[in-house]
Amino acid sequence: MKNDSSEILNDILCQWHRWARGYQHAAGINTSPMFRECRSNHRQWASLDEVADEDKSQHEAVDAIIMGMRDVYRTSLQIQARNLCTGKSVWTSARLPEDTEQRALILGQARTELAEKLRNAGIL
Repeated sequence: MKNDSSEILNDILCQWHRWARGYQHAAGINTSPMFRECRSNHRQWASLDEVADEDKSQHEAVDAIIMGMRDVYRTSLQIQARNLCTGKSVWTSARLPEDTEQRALILGQARTELAEKLRNAGIL
């Protein structure tokens, strides 16, 4: 169960990062026109506008929670979100400690606090 919640939190962070950066998925070479307008199963009765509004409000809630956290927690979550989205662990910040163990400890504390706040908000 812990791995599932960790993966869900990773997904939330990645989606939030894309939203915060104004990410817009555009049709590409591997996008089939047949499935371009498909909706996900768990929201199959919702219109595209309703799905977009729901996603926007969730991202805004996640943004408010992260931006309200301590600076070091916020920075560590922002860096992890960027690393998760790019699939590379190359991004870092001068605002975080240089020691790898200290950074990992801060990130763990930030993720724990974020998960608790997301549960209280009904997002996780």
